Amino acid sequence: EFCAHSSTRMLIFEPIDHGMLSFFKKDFSKNAPVAENADLSAVATERGIEFFLIAFVDIKGVLRTKMVPAAAIADIQKNGAGFAPAATYLDYGPHAADLIAMPDPSTLRQIPFQPELAMVMSDCMINGVKVSQSPRQVLKEQIAKAQAKGFVFKTGCEPEFFLLNLDGETAISDAKDRESKPCYDAGAMMRRYAVLTDIVKSLNSNGFGVYQTDHEDANGQFEINWHYKDCLTMSDQLVFFKWTVKTLAEKHGFRATFMPRPFASLAGNGCHLHCSLWSGGTNVFKKEEGSKLMLSQIALYFLGGVLKKSPSFCAITNPSVNSYKRLNGASTASGSTWSPNRVSWSGNNRSHMVRIPEDDRFELRLADGATNPYLLPAVVLAAGMWGLEKKIDPSYCGFSDDVNMYEIMDGAPELKSVEELPKNLLDASRAFDADAELKGLLGSEFSGAFVKLQKSEWQAFSTTLTSWELENTLDC
Repeated sequence: EFCAHSSTRMLIFEPIDHGMLSFFKKDFSKNAPVAENADLSAVATERGIEFFLIAFVDIKGVLRTKMVPAAAIADIQKNGAGFAPAATYLDYGPHAADLIAMPDPSTLRQIPFQPELAMVMSDCMINGVKVSQSPRQVLKEQIAKAQAKGFVFKTGCEPEFFLLNLDGETAISDAKDRESKPCYDAGAMMRRYAVLTDIVKSLNSNGFGVYQTDHEDANGQFEINWHYKDCLTMSDQLVFFKWTVKTLAEKHGFRATFMPRPFASLAGNGCHLHCSLWSGGTNVFKKEEGSKLMLSQIALYFLGGVLKKSPSFCAITNPSVNSYKRLNGASTASGSTWSPNRVSWSGNNRSHMVRIPEDDRFELRLADGATNPYLLPAVVLAAGMWGLEKKIDPSYCGFSDDVNMYEIMDGAPELKSVEELPKNLLDASRAFDADAELKGLLGSEFSGAFVKLQKSEWQAFSTTLTSWELENTLDC
């Protein structure tokens, strides 16, 4: 593409610099939220929507959509959009009946850079029965269990991503971003100002409440933070966030990746989760006045469950082969991987798996960018509520604020009660499969399908010949 400007002697054509363009067209932030029972056809007429993306996420976190014209949305809202479940990462064969995606109007998000388009998340049904393998359904079942006990789980996430070249090569898009400690670098931020502000404006146009964006610890890596919400809303937002980041990055001539660790010498992409539990509008994780504990007793029992079950649920928070390069990889150019490799917790200390930044929540630093947006809070909520019921004491793996976990060597006496996290996806999948209690909490049908997919991925990886093998074995 080229732009033209006049000169006294000639017409000069210059390539368009996509890095400086803005694709943001319309702000929808003043629109009222759409009700769960809203008439989508009427909403389309009122808001100028011509097409809907009817969407759901499968077990591997792949966003599946059908594009529906506004003229047909009334029928889709009544009868759903049909998909072949065997064509997705769900455990169904080609003989299975259609998966029907029933749109949830309350999740409608109009696209600010494509104003005639809106995305709506869906609940999945087969033969009139809810699909228990569906990640959104898994989360909704955990939410219902917590609500039955009077609790609402709220989360805030911190997804990191790289901006790479769009040419298919795994290369950072900004050749000037070469600092060994690039975190918060203003120059690198400004060189990607156009795409980052397009993303932020698109999110805030849909009520996200973004409060900060920063250049992260790796070259070419960024993070965008928005206000915490109930966990289902946050998960729906995370799906939209990842799609928005990838779509706008491509429009600007880049490729966005949430891959856990695309560069061996740089920190990987985390998806930290801030967690709090509420009852009657009150945060029950908040430390009681005068208490010497860092959080409330309810919070500590909940945390105890999360810590105790984390080796088992690591396959969900860290679901790819590459995830374990982030958890167990070598140190980085900046000096730290910023990711945990042991089950431990502390105060405001980023060297542990769980950090207590303030007296009203904890931050789980385990998950990476490959995690499923619905399964991440689902498994944390399931483990936490189990810990609360069993009154699991987390003190067995707690450390004072001044302990740098990265400096403690394997076999040290202070690690006697500290578990290690799985070393690879096979170990993680086996640990999940061996925990009948956790599988029961998440549902047997989902758990069986998840294990099957994870073992299939490991098998595919195991049968792939790598360059490392050739380099180290060719001359044996």
